[in-house]
Parts: sequence; structure tokens; C-alpha cells
Amino acid sequence: MFEFVQQRLPELWLRTGEHIVLTGTATAIAIGIGVPLGILAARTKTLRGIITGGVGILQTIPSLAMLAFLLAMLNKIGSTPAVIALTLYALLPIVRNTLAGLDGVPAAIQEAADGVGMTRQQRLWMVELPLAMPVIVTGIRTAAVVGVGIATLSAFIGAGGFGQFINRGLSLSNHQLILLGAVPSALLALLVDAAIGGAHWAVSHRTTTRLVKTIALAFPLLLFAFGVIAVTAPNPFERPNENAAPANAEVIHIGSKNFTEQLILGELMAQLIERETDLHVERRFDLGGTMICHGALVAGEIDLYAEYTGTGLTAILKEKVRSDADEVYELVSDAYARQFQLKWLQPFGFNNTYAITVRETAARKNRWQTISDLRSDAYKLRAGWTFEFSERPDGYPGLRERYGFQFGKVRDLESSLMYQALVQDEVDVICAFATDGRIAANGLRPLKDDKQFFPPYHAAPVIRQATLNRHPALEGILDRFSGVLTDSIMQKLNLQVDLEKKSPREVAATFLAKELSNKR
Repeated sequence: MFEFVQQRLPELWLRTGEHIVLTGTATAIAIGIGVPLGILAARTKTLRGIITGGVGILQTIPSLAMLAFLLAMLNKIGSTPAVIALTLYALLPIVRNTLAGLDGVPAAIQEAADGVGMTRQQRLWMVELPLAMPVIVTGIRTAAVVGVGIATLSAFIGAGGFGQFINRGLSLSNHQLILLGAVPSALLALLVDAAIGGAHWAVSHRTTTRLVKTIALAFPLLLFAFGVIAVTAPNPFERPNENAAPANAEVIHIGSKNFTEQLILGELMAQLIERETDLHVERRFDLGGTMICHGALVAGEIDLYAEYTGTGLTAILKEKVRSDADEVYELVSDAYARQFQLKWLQPFGFNNTYAITVRETAARKNRWQTISDLRSDAYKLRAGWTFEFSERPDGYPGLRERYGFQFGKVRDLESSLMYQALVQDEVDVICAFATDGRIAANGLRPLKDDKQFFPPYHAAPVIRQATLNRHPALEGILDRFSGVLTDSIMQKLNLQVDLEKKSPREVAATFLAKELSNKR
């Protein structure tokens, strides 16, 4: 593990800075909004219920739902929606603790302040707020610590932070990556809590020496400054100019969804562009699902990513399922160009269709060969689907309608955990991906889609037309992948990452060196 951390130090430095900046910015904004709201609620009884109820409702919205809503509203990925979401979540403890602290000031003290001729404002600043400060600071500490935890989810929308490691670890079933994100996040939460608590302690204890007080007060600011430096300054753990853009080079932003195959395809495209052009590639990988990637592409937050024809047909265009591969490709190509000014380039060559998959032993025992064969046993079978498959028309809703039966119990699972659940007999059937090497490696059997429900899912680069207009050579470069990645080749590449634990970057580099070095 020590060697693993050493190898990841450059990125760990960056992600630490991103996490501190996200949490610190959101907490500071929340203090600026929450404390005045708490004071207003304490002073104006008619608004108390509205203010406390409003911030309470915000707290009940699931974190991912909040991020998705803000992403759709702002039409922008990255730190902006993440900071807004974290700020909204931080309001409840700050507002309520401010209100509780002010309500807890004894009436006798307030009367004494009035008796010596203080105005309401003087009484607030000189008496009530100092007495309420311990309770207010407790709310701020709670908000900051909770913010550190919630900030890990920001990686789903490309905001960075420790969640980047956690997302990638879940996608690749890599426990070291998960720990690399989870452990520093927990340590940072403790550090932030101690920093805020220490600053309050220094202020409230008059016997503290001036030096100690200065250090304690400055520590939260120094922590935030460290985050800014880690994000903006040259990385001390990175080899010189390893990832720096060449002078005057334009930047191409490549995105990917958060599973193995997408990471590999993203790396293949990124590395080929870096090799064949002077463009600098910025990788915005591990974004959430289809809608986040598509929205980012339309908004210009990324320039291209790999998409699947069947996904574009049903999830984006909301068209009915079709089975002819050429028809689907032409349909999505024309519609994307008209509606979104996006261009589908030539497909990579493989069809990563959904495959309803069971354990080989169960298939033999029950004589399951097709999806229809599951009908008689479906009521007692446990199904494990990805989150998208559970809702998309080309997923379980459409499958249930086409085949005329449903499963006894359905669980939503992250894609990498789905295979593990099937192998460990925690579910009986999953929606595997045809090009996933874990199917054969784990002794699983895909069942024949005898009613031809699933559309073709031929993967291809989808790029903004505006990007192509600026860099027309990109089309020819990326078309060199056309027909190269067959189903079997893609299975092998996925297997190298999922089971052999190679990095997507390493797998992509090896493939490019061996297979595309002479293809022009």
C-alpha cells in the first residue's frame, strides 16, 4: 500500500487541494448566509418557521439528486454546482445553531444590556453573539465535517476531490483506490473540525498567549490556502512538465462515464490525440451516467466522449427500440447533428449490448438458454441491475414489457459490484455487458435475447461539431479506431483492468503501441 500511495502522490496532492477548496468555499459561503438567517429567525418570530423549515427541506434532498438537479439547472459540470450543493447542505446546522444559541441567552442578561442603554444592534454584537458563539461554532464545525463527506460525491459531476479515487475504485473494483479516497477524507474531516475548534478556543480563552492565539486563528486560513496552492501551483510530486500543456497549445477535454470500458476508450482517444497532434488533452473521466456526459458535451464542458448507439437512441433521443445496427447509427447520427450539433464518428467495431446473464451452474441445472426460459422461475429469482438499466426504456421496464414477466426481487447495484453479487449468489440474474471479460472469467452465461429486445450498442466517439470545425484533423485521427476494437478485443482489454488490475492508461498505451502503431 505504501508503494501504491507513493505512485499516486501527485494526484493525491491535487485531489486534497480540490477537496479543501470545495469544502472551505462552501462552508465560508454558508456561514455568510446561515448566521444572518439564524439571527433573522431569532429576531423575527413570523419568519422563524419559514427559515428553519426551508433549510430543513434542503437537508432532506438526497445528495446525488441535488447535484443532478443543479447540473441540469446550471447546464455545467465541475465545481460550481458542487459548491452550491455543499453550501445548501451546510445551512441547516449553522442556521439552527445560531438560532438556538441566541435563544439560549438568558433574559436577565438581555435586560441588563437594555438597562445600560444599549441599542438592539449593540446588544446583539456585544452581548448575544459572544454568548451564543460556542453553540454557533458547533454548528459550523458540524457543517464543515458533513461537507467534507458529501464533497466526495462531487466527483460524479467532474468537481474532483477524494471522490475521484472512490469512484474509480468502485468502477475498477480496486480497494486500494477506494481507501486512497476514503482515508484522507476521514482525516481531513478530523483536521477541519480541529482547526475550527482550535480557532474558537483561542478566541474564547483570554489567558492564551498571543502567539498561540495567532497560530490557532490562522490555521483554518492556512489550511484553505494550502488547498488553493495544491490546485493552482505546480505539483511538487509530479515529474517536471509531465502533464503540462505545450506552449500555445489548445486543450481538448475528453469525458467518460464511470465504468471500466469507458475509462479505456477515453484513454485510447486521449493518447492517440496526444500522440498525433500538438493538442493538450484534459481528462474529465469518471463522470456520472449518460445524461451527465451528454449534458456536459452539449454545454461545451467536454469536447468528446464515447457513446453507444442504442443508448443514444433510447436514453437521449427517446426513440423506440430498433434492432438494425445501420439504421440505428444513421438515425442517431442525423438526430444528434440536427438537435445538438454533435457528430458521431465511425464506430470502434464492437457491440456492447446488454446481456441478461446467470451463473453457468444455474443455467445447466434449470436448462436456461434464452431470456424466455426464465419465465417460469422469474417470480423467485433475484435480479441485480445497474442504476440506469432499472429505469431506461431499453432496460428493465422495456424488457419486462417485451417478455411479459418480472423478477421476484430487484436490487440496484454499481456495475462492478453486480458481477460480484452474482458470483457470490446474492442475486440470480444481472444485466451484464457483452464485452465484459468478467463474464467468461467468472463462469457466467449470457442468455440469448430470443425476442430481440435490445438494440445494437455500437460504441463510437461523439464530438462537438464546433470542436471539429477548429480541429478537422481529429476526425481522421479518431477514425483510425474504426473496426479495430472487436468484441473479443474489447473483452480482453476490459479483463486486463478488471481482473489483472492494470490501469486503463497502461492498457490503452499497450494497445496503441501494438495495434495502431502502423495504422494510418
